[in-house]
Amino acid sequence: MSEYLLTKQQRLLSSRHFQAVFDGVKWKVSGGGILVLACPNSELQARLGLVIAKKNTRLAVRRNRLKRLIRESFREHQYELVGMDIIVLTRREADKLSSKDISRQLNKLWRKLLNRRSP
Repeated sequence: MSEYLLTKQQRLLSSRHFQAVFDGVKWKVSGGGILVLACPNSELQARLGLVIAKKNTRLAVRRNRLKRLIRESFREHQYELVGMDIIVLTRREADKLSSKDISRQLNKLWRKLLNRRSP
């Protein structure tokens, strides 16, 4: 079970870390009700922060599902995203997507983010 958990080093934990990403956004990609903001970090791994607003996704069950799907997708791509602090925000449209559509959308967004980072 522990191999599926994100460690503290893989998460944005404090409001200071979140604010650093919001203030220093270098890369931004969006699609399908999901917005990904990223900036470089000095760590040897990628770090993830989630903003799933109750205003956009009313039911806790759906918010938790979105979080699970985003964390799982991040885990699969974390080695490609090394050196980045990432915040994933969801909008109302994300709540209406199936799990498969969310996974596909996140895969596209990770690729877009990597393409924007490389040049």
